Amino acid sequence: MYWYDGKLSQQDTLQLHINEPGLLYGATVFTTMRVYQQSLSHPLTNWNAHCDRLKQSLTVFNWQQPNWQHLQQGVETLLASFPVLRITIFPNGRELIVGRNLPLDLTQRQQGITAWLAADNLFRRDIATYKTGNYLGAYLALQKANKHGAKEAILIDTNGNWLETSTGNLWGWHDGCWYTPALASGILPGIARSQLLNYLRQQNIAVRENIWTLEFVRGLQALAYSNCVAEVVPILSVTGECNRTFAKNQIYEQLRSYFLSLTKPD
Repeated sequence: MYWYDGKLSQQDTLQLHINEPGLLYGATVFTTMRVYQQSLSHPLTNWNAHCDRLKQSLTVFNWQQPNWQHLQQGVETLLASFPVLRITIFPNGRELIVGRNLPLDLTQRQQGITAWLAADNLFRRDIATYKTGNYLGAYLALQKANKHGAKEAILIDTNGNWLETSTGNLWGWHDGCWYTPALASGILPGIARSQLLNYLRQQNIAVRENIWTLEFVRGLQALAYSNCVAEVVPILSVTGECNRTFAKNQIYEQLRSYFLSLTKPD
């Protein structure tokens, strides 16, 4: 079941023109949204932030805006069946909305994972500050990480600086302060990242944006990543060209507390 161009379909296939730019070049923009308590107004759903992400990307690319009424209708139709929605917009403004369930291992994952350092030019993400349909670099990195027994991949730049994971933004803790790679590094301005930054500052918890050089990474005492679906996931070990281990630490609760503060029983 999916929503496409103003209509609900009960099929599991989609027919596209053979010259569709989204098919040929990955010419789409998208956002992945977790819907809390089946509500677009829930603060953790961040509906407006997801719409703003799409609008800004389409404006920058000079692509057609979708019919926002149809798009919201599709979202409201699917959120009754799926807690996670991926909203894709084609250059001509057509919307495609597909749903999925939360990862079966999410609770286990939130206890801590192993990440693999994707230290190869093959795994770079093009136009990294936007969520475009061309996610091949991140996809390949995650596939390679899985083959190495890791749940995530950490992407780096040409200087070896750490950027983000294949699906989220990085967080590191050192001597009483949280750090996250600066947007100037060339990373995606994640919605969960933005919300966490605002929350930490409101709580007067020290947080900084910086460049994650190898020297800086060596000094980290805790490591995690965030995204809208998984919330906060501790990274307890890193394998690959960099081998690091991190002890389980209550400090992660400072990040988790943002989500807990806004979660109420259904």
